[in-house]
Amino acid sequence: MLTKTQAIVLHSLKYGETRMIVDMFTKAHGRLSFMVNIPKSSKARVKKQLFQPLTLLEAEVDVRPKAQLQKLHDVRLAFPFTTIPFHPHKLAISLFVAEFLYYALRSEQRNEPLFDYISSSIQWLDSQTDRFANFHLVFLMRLSRFLGFYPNLDDYQTGDYFDLRESVFCDTPPLHRDVLIPTEADKLQLMMRMDYPTMHLFRLSHLERDRLLEVAVIYYRLHLPNFPELKSLPVLQQLF
Repeated sequence: MLTKTQAIVLHSLKYGETRMIVDMFTKAHGRLSFMVNIPKSSKARVKKQLFQPLTLLEAEVDVRPKAQLQKLHDVRLAFPFTTIPFHPHKLAISLFVAEFLYYALRSEQRNEPLFDYISSSIQWLDSQTDRFANFHLVFLMRLSRFLGFYPNLDDYQTGDYFDLRESVFCDTPPLHRDVLIPTEADKLQLMMRMDYPTMHLFRLSHLERDRLLEVAVIYYRLHLPNFPELKSLPVLQQLF
């Protein structure tokens, strides 16, 4: 069935000389994989540059429920980037976020609020000239709300621990090792209360930012099955 939908590119892989396998998160159907023909002609409308990580597209797709690879009938840019591909720090963030979403959304069905959150976040990042160093931290922490394991921040009391397995703040440490001590739990709950316009008010050292990113990845690994090591993580940690 032909459907027009917005889509976010998560990953692309060259397949032969003129085809690509492209994974996208679509607004109308959730996560889908496509076999895309890339004509060699320079005048062709469909070009491989359209399928860079996190590119926002308007697409016409032919979705068949039993097919592993769907067909892409038409595609165009929905939001042309002005800074992300040309700014090394933003590019590193985008590659990390795309890789993270590639694994985090593997079985995600249609979820329009989640799609809108990701799309608006990408557009916000592209629009900023500075004060975006904490973007990936805030993005990951707020993403958990849409995936079903966002902690109840109203339960937090000064001096609490944070149980990473149960997603709860607690006044005594649990009997396992997946826990944040009170000083780290305090930083975590502060970051979770922040949004993009205010996140620059929270000053972090390089070590603090690295640790919060490490905690966020561990947190997702505990709640999402078979979540692998991320190749883009060391690059992001080095830059920020």
